[in-house]
Amino acid sequence: MNTKLKKEKSPELSIILPCRNEEQALPICLNQIRQVIKKHRLNAEVIVSDSSTDSSPEIARKNKIRLIKHNKQGYGIAYLEAFKHAKGEYVFIADADCTYDFNEIPIFLKFLKQDYDFIIGNRFSGKMQKNAMSFSHRYIGNPLLSFILRLFFKTNIKDSHCGMRAISKTALDKLNLQTTGMEFASEMIIKAINHKLRIKQLPIAYYSRKGTSKLNTFSDGWKHLRFMLLYSPLFLFFIPGLIFFLIGFETLLWFYFTNPIIGGIRFQFHPMFISSLLTITGYQLIFFTFFAKTYSTTHLQEKSPALDRLYKYLNLETGSILGFLLSLTGFIIFIFILIQWINTDFGALNQVKNSIFALTLIILGIQTIFSSFMLSILGIKER
Repeated sequence: MNTKLKKEKSPELSIILPCRNEEQALPICLNQIRQVIKKHRLNAEVIVSDSSTDSSPEIARKNKIRLIKHNKQGYGIAYLEAFKHAKGEYVFIADADCTYDFNEIPIFLKFLKQDYDFIIGNRFSGKMQKNAMSFSHRYIGNPLLSFILRLFFKTNIKDSHCGMRAISKTALDKLNLQTTGMEFASEMIIKAINHKLRIKQLPIAYYSRKGTSKLNTFSDGWKHLRFMLLYSPLFLFFIPGLIFFLIGFETLLWFYFTNPIIGGIRFQFHPMFISSLLTITGYQLIFFTFFAKTYSTTHLQEKSPALDRLYKYLNLETGSILGFLLSLTGFIIFIFILIQWINTDFGALNQVKNSIFALTLIILGIQTIFSSFMLSILGIKER
């Protein structure tokens, strides 16, 4: 006897709620979501990604909601665990604390269907309930971190920490998200920018949460800032490195060839030690920029056309030759000093300036040689 198995139609939308001890707010959120799905006839699944120790899991089961019980703490890990099970063509995410209005879901979905890849809410351009956000978060933390994000990554996103977002499953898979904490919010935006996703901001309402907040102002803020710095070697390494190197090398030459009078005081060789320190430190920071960019292109699938063009001219061989010439110049100066010392029958010498300059060149040469080898190692692409 032949029987036909009717396949269950895959949902168009996956609505994901991260949940940790939200027993006060979760029933309200689920009820509102259920009404939105019914009113707009959405083909949607609801997933609660849970690590609670209260009655939240029982509430999800009672409401016949798909529960992913992982018991791992972290904002990012809650979403990463849920993404593994999401079946929808589109994914909508928001906190389960009653701060967001789930009536916004159809609007987010509409723009995803209009060929946008990633939709993010903007709480500052919508209606914000009084006391929904603390003074420090509303006027200091969020604006400052969002400004840094716009500065570092050339985006116009105004509310980088808004938790109400939607993304196509295809775009989500491209991002390869990894972070498990609050910095997950920044990672999603930064990778969306780097992958050149079509991003849309929508004004949304924001309300006071129900239950206890899980945010830690300073540690969570630092996590976001740290992640942005790690993903922006230009600001973390290159700009400080270039400033140190230019100031250091220019003053090194200045004190080497002259004995300037500053503030009525004639300087000899002593400031050259500081100039040498700045030069060496700045030079190494510049190389750290190349380390970070090379790793991101070969191991994190980031694209950098500028770096590709640079590597046509800068490689292991050219770097090694340049480093050898720098060190050789320093050694030649030391040989000159040695000859002078021999000619004076190993007497007193006034060669401090030459010694500092030679030592700086040798260190720069050694840095160049071994940094070139390190870049070559990082440049080996993973299969």
